[in-house]
Amino acid sequence: MATIYSEEKMEKVTFNMPSELKAKLVTLKEEMHVSLSALYNEALERFIKEKELERWEKGAQMAAEDEAYITLADELGSDDGELYAY
Repeated sequence: MATIYSEEKMEKVTFNMPSELKAKLVTLKEEMHVSLSALYNEALERFIKEKELERWEKGAQMAAEDEAYITLADELGSDDGELYAY
């Protein structure tokens, strides 16, 4: 579901898209009884979330392959609850 934004925080954006894609969007907007802006916003929100997830997954994969990180995580994860002076 799309996030609801305040009208005062809206900004007009102009971009180009293929005519066939716009025709599909217009059909969809009419079926859903929403504005083109609502469709654009929802699509962009989903795209951004997808890309953020890809970045997190890439970071997790890099961490899983980093021996120094794995060693440190093992050391920190084996905390026995005792207090230590550093």
